[in-house]
Amino acid sequence: MRAGINQCHADTAPATVNELIFCTRHYAIRHGKAQNQEINPLISPETGLKQYHVIAEGDTWHRILFLAFNHARLLAVSPQSVYNPIIARVCAKETMSRNYAPFVLALWLGVSLSAVSWAEEISYLENPVVVTASRTDQAAEDTLASVTVITRTDIERQQARSMQDLLHGIAGINIANTGGPGKLTTLLLRGTESDHVLVLVDGIRMGSATSGFSEIQNYPVELIDHIEIVRGPRSSLYGPEAVGGVIQIFTRKGGKKGLKPTLSFGGGSYGTINGSATLSGGSERAWFNLGISGSDTNGFNACKGSFSAGCFTVEPDKDGYRNISGSARAGYHFDNGLDIEASFLHADGHIEYDGSFQNRTKLAQQMIGGTARYSPFEPWRITLTAGRSNEDSDNFKGKMFRTRYHARRDTISWQNDITITPNQLLTIGTDYLYDHINSSEKFTTTSRYNWGVFAQHQLSFAAHKLQLSLRHDDNQQFGSQVTGGASWGYSLTERVRLTAGFGSAFKAPTFNELYFPGFGNPHLKPEDARTVELGATGRFNWGNWSLNLYETWIDNLVSYNAATFAPDNIDKARIQGLEAILNTEIKGWLIQTNLTFLDPENRSKGANRGNILPRRSKQAFRIDASRQLGNFVVGALFLAEANRYDDLANKQKLDDYVKVDLRAEYLINSQWRIQGRVENLFDKDYETAAFFNQPGRSFFATLRYQP
Repeated sequence: MRAGINQCHADTAPATVNELIFCTRHYAIRHGKAQNQEINPLISPETGLKQYHVIAEGDTWHRILFLAFNHARLLAVSPQSVYNPIIARVCAKETMSRNYAPFVLALWLGVSLSAVSWAEEISYLENPVVVTASRTDQAAEDTLASVTVITRTDIERQQARSMQDLLHGIAGINIANTGGPGKLTTLLLRGTESDHVLVLVDGIRMGSATSGFSEIQNYPVELIDHIEIVRGPRSSLYGPEAVGGVIQIFTRKGGKKGLKPTLSFGGGSYGTINGSATLSGGSERAWFNLGISGSDTNGFNACKGSFSAGCFTVEPDKDGYRNISGSARAGYHFDNGLDIEASFLHADGHIEYDGSFQNRTKLAQQMIGGTARYSPFEPWRITLTAGRSNEDSDNFKGKMFRTRYHARRDTISWQNDITITPNQLLTIGTDYLYDHINSSEKFTTTSRYNWGVFAQHQLSFAAHKLQLSLRHDDNQQFGSQVTGGASWGYSLTERVRLTAGFGSAFKAPTFNELYFPGFGNPHLKPEDARTVELGATGRFNWGNWSLNLYETWIDNLVSYNAATFAPDNIDKARIQGLEAILNTEIKGWLIQTNLTFLDPENRSKGANRGNILPRRSKQAFRIDASRQLGNFVVGALFLAEANRYDDLANKQKLDDYVKVDLRAEYLINSQWRIQGRVENLFDKDYETAAFFNQPGRSFFATLRYQP
């Protein structure tokens, strides 16, 4: 029988291995924050070895087991051989009875044989370091923003095949997809527009100056290490586009010692085949990661429109998708404290769809960037980042060339972090953005720049925490823009915190919205937004939760008007929302839940006043559950979204739907595992964009090698 919490005592060792593991994990989660002052799970193997040897010098059984628990965490990302002496030393201690030492060895061996699954189990309850919320390193629980982190473990546990799989149903996010894998996918964060979400890859700004958003459906999930999602305005730190929030994607990173390859190969319904390979390695000073991935699917009929609606054609064929991607990331640490890092990502997509003017696109996205970090003296840290991203699309009707859009973004940033006191951090910086387009269409303007300067002050005192930010942008087309942000947190207890915040943002219209021949509107004004927010968070031994209530007002919101086939400035839009997140463990089931309520209302004068903004679902609920049963890991994803409208007039209604996915995984040994997934178990027919089909019931399997 599994040990109860009241059976875990410092002076009484558990009677069975199961009780031992349970009590160890319970103690680690309950006291992890305090213990991490002595045992940091993010430290290097060498430092960890020294700390463990010191701490193992006699202590109660639960402290020694906490040591073993941290060993398990480190084992998931570090060479096993480095930590063999640790367990040997612990088991040799006089504080460890002869009957008890085998239990620790059993725990260690069990973790060694299933390090990946153990890492999966604890990933829900960890407190990762994030950088996107404040442009500085913070533990996720210390940020004053609403943040979600999707780890590499989460990606593999969910058996996600695309960014849409990962993000669909995450708190505050609405997804609109036009016909399955590889097809145009727009992301609406907190009810704002698709071009109100700033997307970064390894710190480099992505997206197209023509459309204004980044085509996330083409990013290869097999080459992603983790994703940080920050909800709420961040223009006061990042400038234009960060109205609804920021999503930062980090490519896979190398390790400290030796070489580590990974392989995956799979396939399934719709003639799908996919595979990936990575190689990472490093030394005391340097590290690197190289990766390649590919996928190919025959797809299904993307659109069920007519000559007068939807895709304005009738093409009842299969619309396939092919993607080949590669990535590279490397870094080096110098004796003088200088750290440099470079990264590269390239994704080629060949997309088939239905359309009267064009029905095939070659999409190439590329990012190359570098970062240097240096501290001239201890309180001052300088970060220089520079990079370029390209998003090029060549469009065809059959084999006939139609249009070309090549967009380039150059960015450079200089950031200074100054530690005034241990409880105060001042950040001052400047960044420059240059957008340029080259198109077969005749745009009257093809380039513009945006220059910004910003400052941020983070401080804490007693139970209070403050984050204040201010930014001035000089936009070549729309002139001076000033944005600001203020967030406050108050710790009611060590476990519960209240937050409140205000932020402003602006967004310059895109080149398509302004100048696209025959469809643009050169009279558009910049969008201005203001958001107020209240929140509460809690972190306990059984899990963590958060609750955020917000209201956003947007002036001159740009939205597509289906009646005029052109974008319009809505005089005012008001978006109210509530997000609830709960991560917990119940009887061995690790559970993540997201609940979103949204009221995105058109406040413009005229016939559409009071209508719901297009493609926003007013309610959404997602629950992901996972459990390990011996060498098996089973899981399920339940997603429910309420109805929405596809147009400003609210005449084209999209029905609500419920979708269920099942998955299972078998750990063959410590290096090999096989995964299987059933998507859309009940074969639900649904749409996230009018007239565009979504996958029916489908089956996929993947074999993974990860030493």
